[in-house]
Amino acid sequence: MELDFKGRVAIVTGAGGGLGRAHALALAARGARVLVNDLGGGVHGEGGSVSAAQKVVDEIRAAGGEALANGASVTDFVAVQAMVQQVVDAWGRVDVLVNNAGILRDKSFAKMDMADFRTVVDVHLMGAAHCCKAVWPHMVAQEYGRIVMTTSSTGLYGNFGQSNYGAAKLALVGLMQTLAIEGAKHHIHVNALAPTAATRMTEGLMPAEVLAMLAPEAVVPAMLVLAHESAPTRTTLCAGAGSFEAAHVTMTQGVYIGTGPDAPEQLAARLAEVTAREGEQVPANGGAQGALEVQKAMAARR
Repeated sequence: MELDFKGRVAIVTGAGGGLGRAHALALAARGARVLVNDLGGGVHGEGGSVSAAQKVVDEIRAAGGEALANGASVTDFVAVQAMVQQVVDAWGRVDVLVNNAGILRDKSFAKMDMADFRTVVDVHLMGAAHCCKAVWPHMVAQEYGRIVMTTSSTGLYGNFGQSNYGAAKLALVGLMQTLAIEGAKHHIHVNALAPTAATRMTEGLMPAEVLAMLAPEAVVPAMLVLAHESAPTRTTLCAGAGSFEAAHVTMTQGVYIGTGPDAPEQLAARLAEVTAREGEQVPANGGAQGALEVQKAMAARR
């Protein structure tokens, strides 16, 4: 089955270069009309110009596609609302949102300024929340939507010097989980993509041979799958160098210990049982944890 986006309208944030540009070009090549958003600043969030977005728009138009440029900062909710209205005014709907905009301000936590922590969270987490909030009523009204969050292996598994980035990126998975549940009845599917790609953010961090393997285009197939009308929902795909994996937040079966005075000691003694992964599950929602715990407690009373 060809993943066709004809008739669809997409917004891609942070699309003036790197991964976002690759996403925007791929969506347009498959028939989508694309709003290319980019603040046009540096990797640390400084500066700003719509020229980066306009360059990608020019590429899309030169290839016969339809595109619009937008230079809004995703941290500015009013500007984001205007961006979404720009799309609706031009094309009447918005079907796909790819939350890709991001910055880096790496330092070990001991040396990190809390203003840099907040700024990274504002761009990645609040930026995505702003964009989701702005498109949400339109997707609800049309009973259709596809949202892709850009998470990271740093958020899923950690990475030295990126506490701010990791916290924001894992928070996006939490946002995905709940929006997918709330959007289900309106056919709004929400997923996450954890890319490994060579962009401005990774220059100088890896050998040239490795960087060549990690072209942003190698991640694009996962985005297309997660943004297509056939997309799953509440799925986190990892992608890089032509390989694809899935990441899950799981819960083990655990053990029932009770609430007696020696519960802490029993838990410490049986921690290996609690963390054993045999029979682990991917909960359908947050209530699954409490349901399992109550079930085990009731069974222990019988």
